[in-house]
Amino acid sequence: MTLLDENKHDELRAEGFDAKLWRDLLTYTKPHKRVVFALMLVAMMTGAIDAAFPMLTRDVIDTVAAQGMAADLSTLGVRYAVLVACLALCIFTFIMLAGWLRTSLSYDIREAGFAKLQELSFSYFDERPVGWLMARMTSDCDRLANILVWGVLLDMVWGTSVMVATVSAMIYLDASLALIVLMVVPLLAWISHVFQRKILKAARHVRGFNSRITASFNESVMGLRTTKAFVREDADLGEFKNLSGDMWQASVRNAVLSAAFLPLVLSLCSLAIGLGVAVGGDRALSGAMSLGTLIAFVTYASRLFDPMQEMAVVFAEMQMAQAAGERVLGLIGTEAAVRDRDDVAARIAANVPRDGLAEDGLPDRVDAIAWRDVSFGYGDGPRVLDGINLEIASGSTIALVGPTGGGKSTFVGLLSRFYEPTAGAIEVGGVEYRERSLRWWQSQFASVLQDPHLFSGTVRENIRYGKLDASDDDVEDAARTVGAHAFVEQLDDGYDTEVGEGGDRLSTGEKQLVSFARALLADPAILIMDEATSSIDTETERRIQSAIDCVLEDRTCILIAHRLSTVRRADQILVIDEGRIVERGTHRELLDHGGRYAELWGQQVSPGDSRPIGVTA
Repeated sequence: MTLLDENKHDELRAEGFDAKLWRDLLTYTKPHKRVVFALMLVAMMTGAIDAAFPMLTRDVIDTVAAQGMAADLSTLGVRYAVLVACLALCIFTFIMLAGWLRTSLSYDIREAGFAKLQELSFSYFDERPVGWLMARMTSDCDRLANILVWGVLLDMVWGTSVMVATVSAMIYLDASLALIVLMVVPLLAWISHVFQRKILKAARHVRGFNSRITASFNESVMGLRTTKAFVREDADLGEFKNLSGDMWQASVRNAVLSAAFLPLVLSLCSLAIGLGVAVGGDRALSGAMSLGTLIAFVTYASRLFDPMQEMAVVFAEMQMAQAAGERVLGLIGTEAAVRDRDDVAARIAANVPRDGLAEDGLPDRVDAIAWRDVSFGYGDGPRVLDGINLEIASGSTIALVGPTGGGKSTFVGLLSRFYEPTAGAIEVGGVEYRERSLRWWQSQFASVLQDPHLFSGTVRENIRYGKLDASDDDVEDAARTVGAHAFVEQLDDGYDTEVGEGGDRLSTGEKQLVSFARALLADPAILIMDEATSSIDTETERRIQSAIDCVLEDRTCILIAHRLSTVRRADQILVIDEGRIVERGTHRELLDHGGRYAELWGQQVSPGDSRPIGVTA
């Protein structure tokens, strides 16, 4: 298997901490701004309450030191109970709010990613395995939601609140001693700067390998039958183990860097606390500072670095999560290669719906289609189609034949506007199709493929996919028309029978009939049949041929076929080879011409028979 280059398709935006990326991610909190505000307010209140306890301890110690056993601590006890109750309430509230917000943000980010996947052109998916996309939509989205809520919005706000309150209290108690303790802060900042680049680089490797593992696993599951057929289990396992080993090494390096970062922070914090204890203890012994004040100050000094250590952990996690953020935002920010032009989008927005007009304000019908010197190549590669000129009359049937790799499927991809010409133009009713609404144009098509895809669900749901608002009667009428009703009725639950993942509980011929019913229900102006009968037996083909006749009525149809049984009655047959139309005409005209089509026909005709192999009268 060829594995995905970990960085080839990833949007790596910065070498260090990327503030803009985090601002972009925080925009997803705007719909929940009230919850965010409440969460931040509770986090600040928690920090302030937490910072009040050492002052209370100071008062208790100094009161006892001054009054001895006669000290009345009831008021201080009430104050302590109130603080504990408020702290418990705040903690309960921020856990509840953070849990709700984390779930909502994960949902919003994943929805935005999936919505973008629906918009993107085929060229985007041509270069990215399914597993790579699955990693973006699952683990990366969850990681971002977790760090945004628990890290940025909660721990950072709580930590900042505790630090501000603690520093203020330390300065209030003894400003000069506070400055001694705070001398380590610049050194902490420098260490954080050094480690952030290293941790981010390691995190990118981890996320990259995670994507590759997901892609490899997905390919292995999807290709399990092929793997077993070729007895490739051990070889595939070896490749997967190598990839997992690379992931292990990257993860260990990432863990070592994080583990080294935190002890350094802890050591510097301990050094600062030690200085505070030494200097403060000397002042307490000399009578310049009360014992309660010293204990309160040392407590504040130790608590000052607790949020620092917690924020260091969050910061390290943010570096790792930044790699996931780059990938998710890179996906969401991708512009579709094929989309409505600005002027077309403006026309759609300004259009007032009227009978007979499409959403772009132009006629809601598909007239003749003209190809004007159309050429196309994938990316920087060679031309796959070259100089195609063609007229397709409305309601006619065009058949595409020729060798594999000649450009037939690319022809259909351009007609469907999954891709757009790199040269030339395709006109619909005299209007270049890029001047029409992309959504409107693609809604005029339905496809029946060589290996039709059915979604997990029932037979009824898969037929209704062609028209989501169709009634049960409409679904069953479509099935009857194409000859699918008989076999559906014989299933255990009829139309409510589950077809399984990809329709694997149905035979290939049954899936084809469901696919034809779905296409008929969609009532398309243009039907595309891509090798629709090439992988089925002769008996099933006869049944499907009747379905084809029903579906083709009053529709423009594009047939792609290697088996020539379905092309004889086409209004025009195009022989495409190396991206060019080398022959065109009707079945009889091309046979009389004696060229490439006649050669293909002869290869499929049984001796003494005038029909292709597999075709019966």
